[in-house]
Amino acid sequence: MSQDAHVDSATAVLWDRGGTKHDMIATRTFGFWLYLLSDAMIVSSLFASYLVLGHRVNAAAGPSAGDVVHPIAAFWGTVLLFSAILAYGGAMVGLKRGDRRAVLAGLGGAFVLGAGFLFVEGRDFAELALHGMVPERSGYLSAFYTLVLYHGAHLVFGLLWIAVMMAQVARQGFTANVIYRLLNLKLFWFFQGFVWIYVFSFVYLTGALHVH
Repeated sequence: MSQDAHVDSATAVLWDRGGTKHDMIATRTFGFWLYLLSDAMIVSSLFASYLVLGHRVNAAAGPSAGDVVHPIAAFWGTVLLFSAILAYGGAMVGLKRGDRRAVLAGLGGAFVLGAGFLFVEGRDFAELALHGMVPERSGYLSAFYTLVLYHGAHLVFGLLWIAVMMAQVARQGFTANVIYRLLNLKLFWFFQGFVWIYVFSFVYLTGALHVH
């Protein structure tokens, strides 16, 4: 069976015992959308906390946004992250063609570029900690660390998921389970880019204006 035929058969509409049309992949993807909506509510609450605690009065006479954020480093991280998203998009094009090598190449590119983003972000946080800018120092720093690291933790999970999917694609090909996992991972990975737009805009670009 060709890869195209395998993809078509895996994504074919399934039927339950009563003869009712039922698309399992679409159903499972819809369930994952519900998870993303719940995660979006958590992110929204973190943004609200950051906006409240981001005022100078909550810096406890310590560093404020202008001292903490590094917009240039965050910009290069942004380039890496959206390149990782573009690479995953290439994997999805390969999936539609039934090209296993293209899918693996796209996933591998997304993994490397996503890891590069985390490296840039980790180096930034290490520098902050070296200068004593740690979460317990002020309400502002607590909100800053919580929001940015929450997003970073999702990317770590995303990288692990990508690694697992690379192994499954290589070993199993394009089965129905592999396809729906790739589609859910696409939603998850793209959602991280969407969240980062707001983090970069409201935390790094806005914070850069709060210079002493």
